Amino acid sequence: MHESRPRLILPGGGGFLGRIVTSALLARDWDIIVLTRHPERVSGPARAVQWDGQTLDTWARELEGAAAVLNLVGRSVNCRYHAANRGAIMNSRIESTRILGQAIAGCRNPPPVWLNSSTATIYRHSMDRPMDEATGEIGATPEAMDAFSIEVARAWEQEFDAASVPATRKVALRTAMVFGLGTGGVFAVLRQLTRWGMGGSMAGGRQMVSWIHEEDFCRAIAWLIGRPDFGGVVNLAAPHPVTNAEMMQLFRRLCRVPFGLPATRWMLEAGTFLLRTESELVVKSRYVVPGRLLAAGFEFRFSRLQEALANLLQRVE
Repeated sequence: MHESRPRLILPGGGGFLGRIVTSALLARDWDIIVLTRHPERVSGPARAVQWDGQTLDTWARELEGAAAVLNLVGRSVNCRYHAANRGAIMNSRIESTRILGQAIAGCRNPPPVWLNSSTATIYRHSMDRPMDEATGEIGATPEAMDAFSIEVARAWEQEFDAASVPATRKVALRTAMVFGLGTGGVFAVLRQLTRWGMGGSMAGGRQMVSWIHEEDFCRAIAWLIGRPDFGGVVNLAAPHPVTNAEMMQLFRRLCRVPFGLPATRWMLEAGTFLLRTESELVVKSRYVVPGRLLAAGFEFRFSRLQEALANLLQRVE
């Protein structure tokens, strides 16, 4: 470990988002410490440290003098929401946030900034107007079947707000769908569906899709770390959401696939049941825009979905 380099503590850094952030910040000459239940799964120049996400232990020493903490812990929502999975989804987010708050509060030289994951799903199912941080409405919609997701998002942010860390700036990341390469990302799934001829609109295709390119996601993280005047909630989403139908049309055109079988609502319900996931992930309209980032002067490199998808497809083909 090079003490002269800024150090990022990255709980939950072994997943898709953790890997792309690690790669981006290593390129900026950061030291990365990944807190993980499975250190053996972390390879490369990042250093892995064992933790369970629930209890204080020797891992807490890593926070002393760190430049930033970015908490990405959270059991995947790509599953059926039965009781056991609901408990795991909720508890993984609440417990990791709580224990990080305790660890930071106990530091003699605490990190100056703590970025904690949240979700753009916290906003209501909306097709009528965009949701920014100032005017966005929070709440569940029966049509979107999102009551549990809203409950999780509220509890997650409440736990983060409750953490008493007066010397540490806190930023809650309401992140939209991140399009990027690598295992675990949604881009690979949608590309594969398109190539199989199943890239038509889903559940009518009117629902809005908010998204962000992996490069802009990582750039926004670095930008937020470097802005001591910036705290509270922030939407990590590109400025131009699209409808589901528009998104799938772009996938078809850029993948040079002339036809895509559309999926009706009942087909989605059946398909997600067979795949052991929830149709809410597709049906809910997420019309989320980055009001605070734009107002503060952050510049997106990929503000339009066509350029974002073209960039990723060029790199993968």
